[in-house]
Amino acid sequence: MTGNDLALLARTAVHLHPGQVAHRARLRAQRTALRRWPGAGRRLLACPGSDVAAGWAAGFVPVDARASLAWPGLAALASGRIELLGMARELGDPPDWLQAGAPQLWRFHLHYWDWAWGLAADPDRGTARAVFARLWLSWQAAAELGSGDAWLPYPAALRAWSWCGQHRDLVAGSDLEPVFVRELAVHMGFLRWHLESDVGGNHLIKNLKALAGLAVFLADGQLLRQTIRRLIRQLAVQVLPDGGHYERAPAYHCQVLADLIDIAELLRASGAAPPPEIDGSIRRMRRWLGAVISPGGAVPLLNDGYPVPAGLLGALEPEPPAAGPLLSLPETGLVRAAVGGWHLLSDVGAVCPDRLPAHAHADTFGCEVYVDGMALLVDTGTSTYAQGPVRRYERSTAAHNTVEVDGADSTEVWSAFRAGRRARVLDFTASAAADTVTFEAVHDGFRRLHGRPAHRRRWSLKSSGLQVDDLVSGAGRHAVTVRWHLAPGSVVRLEAGGAVVTTKGGAFRISITASCPLALGIEPGPVADGFLRTTIAPVLACRLNAVLPVRVTTCWRRAREGRVTRNAEEAE
Repeated sequence: MTGNDLALLARTAVHLHPGQVAHRARLRAQRTALRRWPGAGRRLLACPGSDVAAGWAAGFVPVDARASLAWPGLAALASGRIELLGMARELGDPPDWLQAGAPQLWRFHLHYWDWAWGLAADPDRGTARAVFARLWLSWQAAAELGSGDAWLPYPAALRAWSWCGQHRDLVAGSDLEPVFVRELAVHMGFLRWHLESDVGGNHLIKNLKALAGLAVFLADGQLLRQTIRRLIRQLAVQVLPDGGHYERAPAYHCQVLADLIDIAELLRASGAAPPPEIDGSIRRMRRWLGAVISPGGAVPLLNDGYPVPAGLLGALEPEPPAAGPLLSLPETGLVRAAVGGWHLLSDVGAVCPDRLPAHAHADTFGCEVYVDGMALLVDTGTSTYAQGPVRRYERSTAAHNTVEVDGADSTEVWSAFRAGRRARVLDFTASAAADTVTFEAVHDGFRRLHGRPAHRRRWSLKSSGLQVDDLVSGAGRHAVTVRWHLAPGSVVRLEAGGAVVTTKGGAFRISITASCPLALGIEPGPVADGFLRTTIAPVLACRLNAVLPVRVTTCWRRAREGRVTRNAEEAE
């Protein structure tokens, strides 16, 4: 490890709480012990008196089971083939649960067992039960306690929740039930001792949700009370006053909201009223989600974002946003502006919680723009969590609709889930009139560069279009690049002083001016549209090399009707 690597690690670790390091050491020690003595660990973790399941109330249906998601079907699973995250693989006969050649995220999903909801919903109940039993017994024999991806706390938590819910349709009353229930008791003991307090965030919510589900399933009232108390303490940290989840990734906001809905409805079905802190968090999170959804009904891909299925989004029941041209979500740092068919969502907040940088991108002052419900400017999203050039690019400033200085990232994102120095946003102001919304802020994410550059951005949205004013202040000569990531399928033609962009929603003229000579070009940019799947879309890049300060103004307007026709012909 080089000196620079050590310095970057130190700049990352300085944000952590000492307790996180202690929890990480404890979890690793426990995992090592379980791998060495799995038999003894299984006996210690299994809870006495948990051989008979109380089960879940018949009226409770988890979000996963009613969200109309595309789970693998009975025929495919019976043949030993399983498709997860859009990637199909052969399990084999006997099934290979290690799947060493698959990406780790795919292996995680294999061990979640949420894919078995497809079996639970199949009308051929007898065959579905037989396939589930065969696969389950094979998994239990192969997944040695404490070893491999299967026994990381996060996959174990999702698996335990799935099995509790699938028990009624796929296991209850069968010869499999006694050993199945004992396995759930082991999972309960494992999760009690392996809560991810080192990570926190959505991982810890998933752990607590699984413990609540197991406590109800195995009729452990004391554990349920302890778990709910701990969950309430987490909600005070993780659900911000504006309703957003504190990791500031809308896709993960959806996950946490689904978890809270599941917990609240499980408690109600069990005859217990959910604490007001849980119901209150659900209401605020639904309002926040309704405020950030695009006009086309999509969840923004900000930070680590991935397409949220429409069925899941519907099950979350987001509330329609309040009327008005301007909505600020101050704690999560998002601003929504809507004027005359133009819809703008901008990121003017912190990139992540101090102690949890895993899903942060260097995207400060990035934005998404829709016109008449169609995408014009997009966030590039996330197609992989594997460390490497794709992950590095998708987290970079260059992958977002913002300003880059000297090729540096505004936040020092590195490795797969780490961040060193983070951009700090200051001086946010906003105002709205009948047909105009204006807001601006400055961030210091480039302060580590010579001359200490600072980036100020001002958005002005009217019914006639959008104007973005960028000022990079500081000292010395710097390379400054302003990038605009256009929606896939867009066609761009450069012209004097700007460009004409044709999208599915029509044609737009972009004019760009600067306080010094600029070079305008078109770059190819990948946009994530699923796991390990990207689409190439054009990126309009404005490059300058000058002594600071530097000003750049970008104006977006609808093109005249004649221009729409001309561009459409050129696109053909």
